[in-house]
Amino acid sequence: MLTEKMAEFVMDKNLDMPSEALDNARDALIDTIGCALAGTPEEVSRIVVRYLRSQGCNPQATVWGVGLAATASDAAFANGVFAHALDYDDTQSNLRGHPSAALVPAILAVGEHTHASGEDALRAYAIGLEIAGKLGRAFGDGHYLHGWHTTATVGVFAATAAAGRLLGLSVEQLRHALGIAASESSGLVRNFGTMTKPFNAGHAARSGVIAAMLAKAGFTADTSIFDGEDGFLSTYGGTDGQPLGELLDRLAKPWEVIKPGLFFKRWPCCYCNHRSIGGLLQMIPQHGLTPDEIETVEIGFPPGSDTALIASDPCTGLQGKFSIEYVAAATLLDGKVTLESFTDEKVNRPDVRRLMQKVRRYRIEDTRTFAGTVGYNDITVRTARGEFKMHVDKTPGSPVWPVSEAERDAKFLDCAGRVLDAAEARGLLDLLLNCRSLADVEPLVRATVPRTNP
Repeated sequence: MLTEKMAEFVMDKNLDMPSEALDNARDALIDTIGCALAGTPEEVSRIVVRYLRSQGCNPQATVWGVGLAATASDAAFANGVFAHALDYDDTQSNLRGHPSAALVPAILAVGEHTHASGEDALRAYAIGLEIAGKLGRAFGDGHYLHGWHTTATVGVFAATAAAGRLLGLSVEQLRHALGIAASESSGLVRNFGTMTKPFNAGHAARSGVIAAMLAKAGFTADTSIFDGEDGFLSTYGGTDGQPLGELLDRLAKPWEVIKPGLFFKRWPCCYCNHRSIGGLLQMIPQHGLTPDEIETVEIGFPPGSDTALIASDPCTGLQGKFSIEYVAAATLLDGKVTLESFTDEKVNRPDVRRLMQKVRRYRIEDTRTFAGTVGYNDITVRTARGEFKMHVDKTPGSPVWPVSEAERDAKFLDCAGRVLDAAEARGLLDLLLNCRSLADVEPLVRATVPRTNP
């Protein structure tokens, strides 16, 4: 049975995991915690913290950057929201979503509560990502293109697997946990550009923790949730998904965290924008482009590669993250894209609004289906001096256009520095870099909170 085979893999204590998998999992922790700390000052995060404080908390795990202890499930929820608040967190092409925003908060909340080692946390991450990637391929592109937010709908199963691994569930208990998670799987693309997009990631993290903890306590669910005609896949999956049985035969062959690996964002907006940003940032110095000379900008997208870019005329910073019209205009106007690019004030600048009117996206005919992480874009910039073109077929931050270790560290320190002082941020990065040797993840998690926190 498929569900049983999945659960057996997750709970196998003798899994052979190469050092490369653990190193890549470590990089995911670095990126996710950095993004989450940068996200804590956002209004969506402040609302979540106020909500948790109003509910009263059984202190089991740390809410990052805040100095609040909450239940493991509530801490996972808050940290998942923080991690996805800026849309700066990593993605994975097989999942067609953001795995770490659900996985890392669940893992570290349970890990802190159970005093898991750093290596155990990294192993749980690699195993959770393995489930996310395989289920993502089983769901197919049709699941996402139909409107489901895979970060949440698939991420909840990854979080459940990782939490169950750390809690030491039996195979039978994990099968129940996966069944419980199926009833918590939710999230819609329609909510992109609002606070509910990061809510989806937090909900997946929290639900994974709850499902695993309930199952450990004896709570029951269908134990074959991925099997049969009325199972989860047949109910929610797309018609183009690969057979789950074949995918489970290839578990860890190779590990998803190694191939296709993770895609780390250079810019804090939807990944569907990134090839265009990367192309435009090359074209500006190459052709000496200036904003005032631009007559039109045309950006071609093949099918599926701009599905998430739902805002053609954004009015808020959040909406701007999902608008190629705004992102292209801001890139050409400012010559860079930063965290500060996505404020309401920046999106509503008169000069950027004028330039947005000159940006047009169009459909490139192709029989294949693509995504933000996989695909290509054709860019044409017209000026009185002439017409300049670029075909961009590599994704910035992907394994073929990778982020260097120096860039990884610089991004983390910039993000963490929005909450921690320089010494605290550097100390936290050192703990993360040496996560594999930690006997207990608690000191690492506690280091996310500034010492000056009241």
